[in-house]
Amino acid sequence: MSKLIKDGFVVTVTGESFIGDVLIEGGKIAKVGKNIKSKNAEVIDATGKYVLPGFIDAHSHVALFEEGIGSAQDGNEVGDPITADVRAIDAFNPYDIAIKRALDGGFTTVMILPGSANVIGGQGAIVKFKSNIVDYCIVKSPAGLKMATGENPKRVYGSMNKLPSTRLGIAAIMRSYFMKVQDYMEKKRRAIEKDGAFLDRDPKLEIGELVLKGEIPARIHAHRAQDIVTAIRVAKEFNFKLVIEHGTEAYKVVDYLVENNVPVVVGPFGFRTKIELKDQTYDNIRILNEKGVLTAIMVDHPVNPLEYANMQAAIAMKYGAKKEDLLKMLTINPAKILGIDNMVGSIEVGKDADIAIWDNDPFLPQARVEKVFIEGNEVKWWGGNE
Repeated sequence: MSKLIKDGFVVTVTGESFIGDVLIEGGKIAKVGKNIKSKNAEVIDATGKYVLPGFIDAHSHVALFEEGIGSAQDGNEVGDPITADVRAIDAFNPYDIAIKRALDGGFTTVMILPGSANVIGGQGAIVKFKSNIVDYCIVKSPAGLKMATGENPKRVYGSMNKLPSTRLGIAAIMRSYFMKVQDYMEKKRRAIEKDGAFLDRDPKLEIGELVLKGEIPARIHAHRAQDIVTAIRVAKEFNFKLVIEHGTEAYKVVDYLVENNVPVVVGPFGFRTKIELKDQTYDNIRILNEKGVLTAIMVDHPVNPLEYANMQAAIAMKYGAKKEDLLKMLTINPAKILGIDNMVGSIEVGKDADIAIWDNDPFLPQARVEKVFIEGNEVKWWGGNE
């Protein structure tokens, strides 16, 4: 059924904001403007409300590191520094209460990723919170190969007296992996050329082939400036696309990020609990944006709860970031980083009708989400009440 959101303060993100209407037909945004009329549409009165595109999180562990279950998590397959063959969708639990809370925070789409224990951690996926069946939620899988530098792999494997226990070892494992992928691709090419078939598939290397072919990016966890530069160095050596995850010290090498056209999903912000976070600052968001780095904001759920991402972003205004830029970092920027900005991230005709109606400005602490629509359907979490 068609829906007509009437007389709300429509924040399009990519255009002007105004008091007006949004017409939804067939799960898509059909019209955006003032005084829209439709005979058959269900009318939703948004007078005095804020109408925004659904928020997008380009880096999340929601429903992998579930709330309320302690150490019984499914986010890291620890034991081998290379687990490229594991897939986030195989552990995603739609009944994680965090999904309800994420919807309450205006989120409709997330990139779910394995954790950062391993140098090559596994395959991420883009999902929408629209079903209790993960297969119906998937926008793209695999959508990126999670990799990690720095203290996490050092701590995990150093404690086992295994490689890697240093940054030297981490970079060496990355290079070794992609060299093997290159050899695998050549072996496959020769087999197909000779026999018309390749019968020696390796799931760990198949995903690396997608990275080297440019079909998906590497999503590299890197906090410190030196790790960011190492990630870029390895990406240049093997000619693959990458996204920097966290980028705590990205402001220190911002010009190098611009030079190499590397986007950053920045965050989380909070306690400076380890050496990689000691130079953490909210100025990072403003500096990256002002310099022209394509930047999105994450809270690294469950490090910080996803439903409070708007408040994390709002704090950055204290450090000079502009409200309109921060809204982009929760909507159209992550959509661009994920390669789905033709579908979501703004209120524009032809895009998916993923819309949240707020009772107030979302950057105010008292603001609440009243309704969430994904592809035109109002979403009510399927897991029951808290």
